[in-house]
Amino acid sequence: MAFPSPTRAGARDHAPRTRLAAVVAAVLVVGAGLALRAVATGGVAKYGGDALYTLLLFALVFVAAPRTAPAKAAAVALAVSWGVEFLQLTEVPAHLAGESTVARLVLGSTFNAPDLFWYAVGAAAGWSVLRRR
Repeated sequence: MAFPSPTRAGARDHAPRTRLAAVVAAVLVVGAGLALRAVATGGVAKYGGDALYTLLLFALVFVAAPRTAPAKAAAVALAVSWGVEFLQLTEVPAHLAGESTVARLVLGSTFNAPDLFWYAVGAAAGWSVLRRR
């Protein structure tokens, strides 16, 4: 699903349509993540989930700020993903994951360097879909 292009001077404001498309995309990404976990195991499920995590953040950037340029949205999604991964080098996410399923899903618990690459794959996928718009 492609988002409408950001507003240009004198052009019609597409922010509401962009936001709606981003919400739909976010729901589809969550569905894809759940489906991936249901049908795949091991590295495919884990690393595919990593890419989808960043793709979800990419869509959520457009929910919050629909006029964001695709490259900037990809950079924000990647920075947040990497930030969460590096936070896992502390004990905070593991402690919170033990207290809350939501925290475990959002923050994870254990640092895994290959995740950093797969987050970049998710950001690149989002950017590549929207870069021509």
